[in-house]
Amino acid sequence: MHAKAPHRVVNPWLIALVVMLATFMEVLDTSVANVALPHIAGNLSATVDETTWVLTSYLVANAIVLPLGGYLSALFGRKRFYMTCVVIFTLSSMLCGLAPSLPWLVFFRILQGLGGGALQPTSQAILVETFPPHKRGAAMALYGMGVVFAPIIGPVLGGWITDNFSWHWIFLINIPVGMLSLLLTYRMVFDPPTLRRVSVREGFQVDYLGIGILSLGLAALEIVLDEGQRRDWLGSSLIVVSAVVAVVCLVGVVFYLLKKDHPIIDLRLLKDRNFAMATVMLFVLGFVLYGSLALLPIFLQTLLGYTASLSGWVLSPGGVVVLLMMPMVALLLRHYDTRYLIAWGFLFCGLGLVWMSRFNLTVDFHTAMVSRMVQSFGFAFLFVPMNVTAFHDIPPEKSGYASGMLNLVRNIGGSAGIAMATTLLARRAQAHQAVLAANMYPSSLPYRNFLSGAAQFLVQRGASAPDAARQAQGLAYGTLIRQSTMMAFSDTFWVMGALCLALVPLVFLMRSTHAGKGPMPME
Repeated sequence: MHAKAPHRVVNPWLIALVVMLATFMEVLDTSVANVALPHIAGNLSATVDETTWVLTSYLVANAIVLPLGGYLSALFGRKRFYMTCVVIFTLSSMLCGLAPSLPWLVFFRILQGLGGGALQPTSQAILVETFPPHKRGAAMALYGMGVVFAPIIGPVLGGWITDNFSWHWIFLINIPVGMLSLLLTYRMVFDPPTLRRVSVREGFQVDYLGIGILSLGLAALEIVLDEGQRRDWLGSSLIVVSAVVAVVCLVGVVFYLLKKDHPIIDLRLLKDRNFAMATVMLFVLGFVLYGSLALLPIFLQTLLGYTASLSGWVLSPGGVVVLLMMPMVALLLRHYDTRYLIAWGFLFCGLGLVWMSRFNLTVDFHTAMVSRMVQSFGFAFLFVPMNVTAFHDIPPEKSGYASGMLNLVRNIGGSAGIAMATTLLARRAQAHQAVLAANMYPSSLPYRNFLSGAAQFLVQRGASAPDAARQAQGLAYGTLIRQSTMMAFSDTFWVMGALCLALVPLVFLMRSTHAGKGPMPME
């Protein structure tokens, strides 16, 4: 064990604020990018669905590094590892803001995800070591408020910056925050005497093979999900090869990890029924959370003509609902079975998404905002109760492995949600377009009436009769595209809502759990 240098005593609440700063920055960067996707697409000459790589690449990189926090903290020291993550995140944020093309932006987002992935679990570990047991709940509450506040201000801030400056600044604003976080961490945060540092000389081994297989499998899976739609799925050799690599690596890594005494991901934890069910539900939660968060700004900006700022105002009240409801959920946890709270959460999340599936091209701002608030009301009942259920029967010495796995599954669910939502959107738009176009034939009375009315309107506006007839055809085609896309958005929201509602009865396959009985969640 390495000797620890003496250090001055720092107010633990200041340390809580310091570690919250970098995590706030990391969570904020996840939400500010959503409202800027249409602007990024236009500026970098890409389609909107191509720019979803900006979101999914970050989540996958984030997921890869999550299980490694314990390894790297033990090797480098928690403070040094934490500061290294902040440096990587800050520098990659600057590179994202300066990216000249979409491929470079995606590459820098991967670096940003690798740097940001360990910030949350490492921050939580620092808090646990800094506060005595009877004050950890209050410390986590303060930390949690910062994490929840980031998604509230993120869409509005991202929209305002995008509309008034450019999308580049949603990444560049991280530079001063990162520098401040580094300075404060250096001055105030210290590794505790109880943290055992290990080295390669002492027999410490990083499982490079396991990390490599897992990373390759996740990367190949992401290529399949994100590029499958654009490359006609199995009609593309790239997709076929990627699918084979993903299956071989992800199935192979399961058998590999089960044979390891100290795996980077302890799959044996899935023997516990509550933990296994909570893992599945966290995957679905990530799927619908990130999927809907990516689709709603695209819908508002491309079909309804909202500015990035206005679409941010639609999303942000949902974050306020989560912030206000979290204390209430914490109170309910003391008196009610967590299964009822989780079921309630999935019910409202599903109802909010089903409400969104009823949108049309005339939906007003208030309806869009309230439907998002209903969905977010459900989210408030999911985060903490699901973690309490997952950790209820997990031994304390396994809590780090459990936390890494849950974060990994949630991020993979989010990445899959974004990719599959955009794929479903494109497929359903094509299907609806084909059905609607079949009704646009010359002898169709409604079609002829539309062309006649549009031509007359254009003639009254000064167009010649031939030009008016030609422009009326263009208006008809534009209306067809808008309507088919609107119907595709409705279908996609409905699928996500149905997925949430289907989980409500499955919640009761878990054993009854109450907060305060069993290990507290570290996630």
